[in-house]
Formats: sequence, structure tokens, C-alpha cells
Amino acid sequence: MAQINVNGLTFSYEGSADEIFTDMSFSIDTDWKLGLIGRNGKGKTTFLNLLLGKYEYRGSISSGERFDYFPYPFGEEEHGKTAIELAQLWKPQAENWQILVQMDRLEMDPECLYRPFETLSFGERTRVMLAVLFACDNEFLLIDEPTNHLDSAARDSVKKYLASKKGFILVSHDRDLLDEVCDHVLVMNRASIEVQSGNFSTWWENKEKLDAFRQSENEKHLKEIGKLKAAADRSGRWAQKSENSKIGFDPIAEHDRNISTRGYIGAKTKKMQARVKSYQVRIDREIEEKEGLLQDIERVTELKIVPLTFHKEVLVNARELSLKYDGSMQEMFRGLTFQVCRGDRVVLSGENGCGKSSILKAVLKRAGGHEECPELTCSGTLDIAAGMSISYVRQDTSFLSGSLTDLCHNRGLNESLFLAVLRQLDLGREQFVKNMEDFSEGQKKKVLIASSLVTPAHLYIWDEPLNYIDVFSRMQIENLILKFKPTMLLVEHDVRFRENVATRVVNVG
Repeated sequence: MAQINVNGLTFSYEGSADEIFTDMSFSIDTDWKLGLIGRNGKGKTTFLNLLLGKYEYRGSISSGERFDYFPYPFGEEEHGKTAIELAQLWKPQAENWQILVQMDRLEMDPECLYRPFETLSFGERTRVMLAVLFACDNEFLLIDEPTNHLDSAARDSVKKYLASKKGFILVSHDRDLLDEVCDHVLVMNRASIEVQSGNFSTWWENKEKLDAFRQSENEKHLKEIGKLKAAADRSGRWAQKSENSKIGFDPIAEHDRNISTRGYIGAKTKKMQARVKSYQVRIDREIEEKEGLLQDIERVTELKIVPLTFHKEVLVNARELSLKYDGSMQEMFRGLTFQVCRGDRVVLSGENGCGKSSILKAVLKRAGGHEECPELTCSGTLDIAAGMSISYVRQDTSFLSGSLTDLCHNRGLNESLFLAVLRQLDLGREQFVKNMEDFSEGQKKKVLIASSLVTPAHLYIWDEPLNYIDVFSRMQIENLILKFKPTMLLVEHDVRFRENVATRVVNVG
């Protein structure tokens, strides 16, 4: 059993004043199934790139392992190439038979290897890449968010496959995947790094207990510091009053005093001053013990939303609905019937490509003033309540560019409120001066969600809002929805999220 040892790792991007890692040290075994957990922007992908040797850093990373990374690159220059041709570029040492063995374990049709890669669905692409990734032995594998954009069936397939493997780091915000797959976790806390055995739920349960203990200890220290400060202040005032009485006295009012008592008063004052110093030493010790108690506590700030109440009960009514794109002879689905009533949280479920996002676009198009999709043709009934305000979070973030101020101006958002919500979602203030094209995918998603939250609406339409969003922010958003109960129509494949917030699941296709 080999180990990867990290000692004193310190890293910051060139031109940045902020360090991503500072004097970070830990060890991991290479036969672990290790889940890497942390807030957006904490450096999870950066750490994987450091293992791959992509950046220079201070400190040391010692390992005799060979690393490989998911996802493999796929750009415009690779368009038209088959999956098997790309596999030879991604992992030249892998034999075709080795890849086919892994595809069989992923329950995939071997024919997928011989199709142009861009024609494969997200789920098929992910599973082909995983088959290539695990095709060779004697490698420690770095897997970065494999379930983004995957439907439930594809997620289940990936989950089952990874649970049968070992020797990898898995970056994921999917609590269900982390629970089913991992036997250890590496957690990037706010101010420290910890390695712990168990899965996400085991770590989270331990963390909640530890956070509660730290909060209790912090409150005890604060009370003791308060008592000591009051005693020190009281003794200090007594010492000062005694010191002031050393010189000069009224022989009539203080007939029991004479000049010889001055030495007694001085000794008494000195004793009181020593007591004040003793109190200060104890205060400093209490403060030192208190420091660090709360530095790693995740304060999941309560978000707020201002949903509007529509005067009609039914906001969206679909009966025998079918959708297809102009020029296509094939309908994505047919005969779908569902309603979105006031207070409902309807989640659309189904395989990738079955038409879930198209339903959202059809609703927006019918409502007017939102996402235009002129090539989409509906048959059946799709009635949208007139005069309804809709807030939309789209799946894609590539359109985001420019400053946050520009975004607020273009969308008519209250900038102060918008930035406050971003802070509550743990977007650092240092990001506020950057252009959005420099944000991580998780940070971009938070921009879209914050924009939606500060937009009063009768209906919130969210298309896979949680892709790339960290676990803690997912919990915030869940709590928000459960508390304020906005009317929602959404697509989301996170099993835990769907179980917690949906009032109804509509299967498409």
C-alpha cells in the first residue's frame, strides 16, 4: 500500500495576492476511495492539477504513483473523431480490449466506441471516459465531478461502477454519490485540512457534533473572559483609588490617618495591581484557547426569497403535450400531462435528451419575454397563466461575461442586495471586482441563483441549478425552498435535493 505525502504545500496563482493553500500537510493511501469535499473556490480542482504537475508550488508532494485525470479534453479540433480514436489520444497505453472490459462493467453498448464522440449523450460520454480512465492498472485516478449533467439512470450506473473500484480521488458535490462510493474523505475546511475515514454522511455527522462542542466551548470561554474582565476592571479601579489616596489627606475627615500610613497604602495598591496583572494573564490564556474554535465551522447562512402570490390556482397546465424541433420528424415525447399549481415544486425527471429542458423553454416561450426557442413546436395543450412573473435559471453559464455591476444594470437588479446574497452563498468579496468569465463554474452558477433569488416572481423555473454547486450551498438552497415554499418548475438530478424539496416528480419520456 503506497502513500501520497503532502508537506508544507503552499500555492497561489500568478498575480493573485490570495493563497489557495498555505502550509498544507497530510497523507493519503493510494488504495482508498477518497472523496474530496470543500466549498466552491477552495482549490479542489487546483489540488488535482498540482498532483498532475501542472503548476509550480512551494512545499513537497511525494508519490511514486502515475496519475490520470477525468474528464479528458474534448475540443473543436476533436470533432468528428470516434470515441476509440480519442481513447488512443487520451491513454495511448490502453488496449482496446481493456476499454471494452470496462465498458461492459459500465453496462454500455460497445458500439458507442465507434460513433463520433459528439453524437454521444452526456451520460455516454462520461461512461466512455471512465472506461478509458480505468482501463490500465497501477495508476491513481483523479476524478473531477463526473455526474454533472447526468440523468438519474446514468448517475446510478456511474455510482455502481465507482463503488466497485478503488485507488482514486473523487471530487463531487453529490451527497448520494459520496455516500455510496467513498471510504475516506479529504475535507478542505475554511482554515484547515482533514482526512477522515468513512463517507460524506459519517463525516457530516462527526462535523455537526464537533461544531456543537466548539460552539459550547466558545460560549464558556466568552463567559469566563467576561467575568475576568469585570474582575480586572473592578480591581483596577480599587488600585487607582488607593493610589490616589497616598498623597494628601484631610486630618479632620480622616482623623485616623497619619503620614506613616502611606507605606501601608502603597503596599496595598501594589497587591491590587498584581491582581490586575494576574487577571490579564488569565484573560489572555482564555482568549488564546478560544482562538481557532470557530475557524472551521460552516455557517450555513439562511437565505431569503420574496415569491409573489399569483391570483390563479393553476400556473402551468399541460395536457397530452408533445414537443419536437422544426425539421425533425421525431417527437421527443408525446402525451405528457401535468400541472404546476400555486405552491407546487414540480421536478421533471427522465433520461438525458428526453426533452426536460425543452419543456422549460416551451413554458418560457409561451409566457413571453423570456427564452426564445422559435424552432420548438408544441402539439397538445400548454396553457400558461397570463400576467405571471417568471424567474429563470438556465443550465448554461457560458453567456456570463463582464462585471457583476454590468449584470445588475442589464437585469435591473438591486446591486447591494444581489452582492449580499452572493456573500451568503460564500462568494468571496475578492471575486466582486473580477469579470464573470474568470469565475469557476460553481461561482457562475451562484451568480445565476442569486440573480433569481433577488427577482420577485410567481414562478421559478430552474434548469439543473445545482451543477458545480458545493454541498453547503445545496443545503442552503434546500432550506430556503422548504421555508419560503416558492412555486417552482425545475430539472435537477441530485437525488437528495429532489427527495427533500419536490412536491411532485413528473417523469418525461
